[in-house]
Amino acid sequence: MSTAALLWSLVFGSIGFGFFLYGKKQHAVVPLVCGLGLMTLPYVVSNLLLLITLGVTFIILPYFVRI
Repeated sequence: MSTAALLWSLVFGSIGFGFFLYGKKQHAVVPLVCGLGLMTLPYVVSNLLLLITLGVTFIILPYFVRI
């Protein structure tokens, strides 16, 4: 694992934890699921470009999908 992948994993995991806490307290499904996805994404994806693309997608998704 490269240093860039490690740092991106830390960034996406931290943002995912924030989304998870927000979704849990507000009983909002989309931020909760996106937060879980962001926290588990670095464990599943090993390609750096795919990690960044999916991470940014998970961050943007709650702003456009309101349930």
